[in-house]
Amino acid sequence: MKPSESSDSEEDLNPQTHKKSLEKLKKIDPDFYNFLEENDENLLNFDVDSEGDDEDESVHVPGPLTGDSDESDFEEENSKPIKGKITLKQVKQWQTELQSEGKIKQTTLTTVIKAFNAAMLRVTSEDGTSQGEFKVEGSSVFNAVIQMCVLYLPAALKKYLGFEQSGKDPRNCKHFVKIKGPLIAYLNDLLQLLSGVTSENILTVLLKHLHQMCFYVACFGRISKQSLKKLIILWSTGEETVRVLAFLCILRITRNQQTALLDRVLKAMYMTYVKNCKFVSPSTWPGINFMRRSLVEMFTLDINVSYQHVFLYIRQLAIHLRNAIVVQKVENRQAVYNWQFINSLHLWADLLGATSMKSQLQPLIYPLVMVITNTIKLVPTHQYYPLRFHCVEILMNLSKDSNTFIPILPFIVEVLTSYDFSKKHKKVSMKPIDFSCILRLAKSQLAENGFKDAAIERLYGLLLEYTANESHTIAFPDTTLLAVMQIKQFLKNCSVANYTKKLRQLLEKIEENAKFIESERSKISFSLKDEKMIAAWESSIKTKGTPLSIFFDNWNKVNRIQKRKKITKNDEIAGAGELPMIKRPKISEEEITNTKIKKGPLVLFPSDSEDDKNPLEVEETRKQKKVKKIKKKKGNKQTFVQQENNITDNGDIVNDLSVNDW
Repeated sequence: MKPSESSDSEEDLNPQTHKKSLEKLKKIDPDFYNFLEENDENLLNFDVDSEGDDEDESVHVPGPLTGDSDESDFEEENSKPIKGKITLKQVKQWQTELQSEGKIKQTTLTTVIKAFNAAMLRVTSEDGTSQGEFKVEGSSVFNAVIQMCVLYLPAALKKYLGFEQSGKDPRNCKHFVKIKGPLIAYLNDLLQLLSGVTSENILTVLLKHLHQMCFYVACFGRISKQSLKKLIILWSTGEETVRVLAFLCILRITRNQQTALLDRVLKAMYMTYVKNCKFVSPSTWPGINFMRRSLVEMFTLDINVSYQHVFLYIRQLAIHLRNAIVVQKVENRQAVYNWQFINSLHLWADLLGATSMKSQLQPLIYPLVMVITNTIKLVPTHQYYPLRFHCVEILMNLSKDSNTFIPILPFIVEVLTSYDFSKKHKKVSMKPIDFSCILRLAKSQLAENGFKDAAIERLYGLLLEYTANESHTIAFPDTTLLAVMQIKQFLKNCSVANYTKKLRQLLEKIEENAKFIESERSKISFSLKDEKMIAAWESSIKTKGTPLSIFFDNWNKVNRIQKRKKITKNDEIAGAGELPMIKRPKISEEEITNTKIKKGPLVLFPSDSEDDKNPLEVEETRKQKKVKKIKKKKGNKQTFVQQENNITDNGDIVNDLSVNDW
């Protein structure tokens, strides 16, 4: 480099010369100088005191431009939405575009999905800010974005894809590839929102929306598994409406991808059912019944796939039972005598009864019946009578639904012969024990009179229901003969009038029905080997009605009302009616002030008598009655008791409860 060139460059870097050149620029081109002053002050405010510093290391860095670019002006001219903070006006505009009768634009759908993502980031991010293209601020904008997506996005997606025909796969649509990426992002955000919501009302709205989006959920394997995992939790633990909507979503997703998902869904739902039926109470019964019925519906989607599961799980129950029979330990018995085992038996009996018209699962009826009957025989003591009654009920339902004869009467009548109902009880219980939610009785409960009352009531109901179900069969007189003999033996040995009265009435109905079948049977001309003719004869008798079935229908109406009453906890409400009602007249403010002036301080707890007299006067009358009681002779006790009852009893306020009151 030449010396002249280096000196020139040093002069250019000199702050003094630079300042002079800027002053010249201000005179020559003031407009350009003003532009520099507005946009880059560092260029004009050059450090004059930096002469002594190392000039080679000082480098000028231009400041950022703060003016609007031509590109933003171009966007405003074309009326494109300004990306950034979302306003209610923008949401309204997107909503009208989604509802338009014309063609739905892809940009509208992607923009709406990005806005939904921004709303989700506002909730899920730690600082509440969005790092995407949009930003949602304020609860009103957040609610507007969520409401827009929930109400109008599914219809717009259908219109865009041409997916308005039912049963069509969205992946076969022409524009599915274009919308696939945003759709995955939207479904992930929707599942994230569903996981973070606890309110029942909001969950209901989101599940209805997810039910509309299930066709798209089934298109993606990972999202399908995530959504099913969350939905199964809601199906087993949510409120009533949430449970139903979650099951409908599970059903729709599984049906759309049945070959890939059904096996996994059946296993997960069964394990969740067993997990959540460990404890039974009147409040949990409806949820357990709903899970069982919905599981039956899921297993009936494909009988061939279901057979493998049903066979495996019945085999597991049989292994538990075999271990309990062989080992004879408390731990092994507890593995059988629990609610999870009984509810599993109930599930498979319902499934085999519901699929009785299909032959695939019918071979499993025999092993299931053997498991149930041997469960009854495992510990046939008085303590486990409730468990016996539950197993008998399961067998009765299976026999009725599958139209299969199962010898159930011996297990019912055995209770009458194995326990002495005539012996006196050691304790008195206020009301009968409810067997519907227990499997085992405590020793203290066995000593109460409520145990015997409840046992006779349950035996009466089971005997009546089973004989009514079999009352139209041609072999009814023969199948009930042994039971009739055992009931007669019980009536001879039992001395309790309330028990014998019930069973004598049932015995009369069974004998009446047996005579009816014998009279109808004497009229037939076909052979007993002709199964088709026998089935036709039995169906005609069933349609006509038998004496026992008519009696059972009338009894069952009242019994169902009582069961509903227990489930809905109306016992507690009805129990309030058993207490005497205290009638007090309303006291006005003037009367309160008068009592304060005349009788001193106000009485906080007035008398319970209907006359509402002054407590001092009531006390005086009681003393007078006490004096009369002393003066009475010992021989005239009855007249005194009548007089005492007349004084204290002003009429029974409590009315007897009737069925109509429920």
